[in-house]
Amino acid sequence: MSDTKTLYTAAVHVTGGRDGAAKSSDGRLDVKLSSPGGPGQGTNPEQLFAAGWSACFQGAMGIAARAKGVTLPAELAIDAEVALRQGDDGYSLAARLNVHVPGVDPDVARQIIEAAHRTCPYSKAIKGNIDAVVALV
Repeated sequence: MSDTKTLYTAAVHVTGGRDGAAKSSDGRLDVKLSSPGGPGQGTNPEQLFAAGWSACFQGAMGIAARAKGVTLPAELAIDAEVALRQGDDGYSLAARLNVHVPGVDPDVARQIIEAAHRTCPYSKAIKGNIDAVVALV
């Protein structure tokens, strides 16, 4: 028997695929969806993944920093890129997080980033599944 405890479950109803809509069961998320580069006014799954991963990653960085006794700067920022690719084997994703940690020694920042990449649930989910890079910039 596993000792894993579910902390939260997101429930989202999607209609219309990439050119449809997504609404969470609690009503906090209610967005129109559009294909990347298309004429629609909505967001796309790649943008949502980039936002989710980078937000989660910042949380994991906070935990890693506290464990090292480091205070992260308020100016901490992540620029996330998620690319939709097509090759001989069909569609795939590639992702990159460019992490800005001003005022923190680069070696310490790298240690925090590495620890966060090992513990962030999004990083764990994509490990070995897509091309992903996390870089201190």
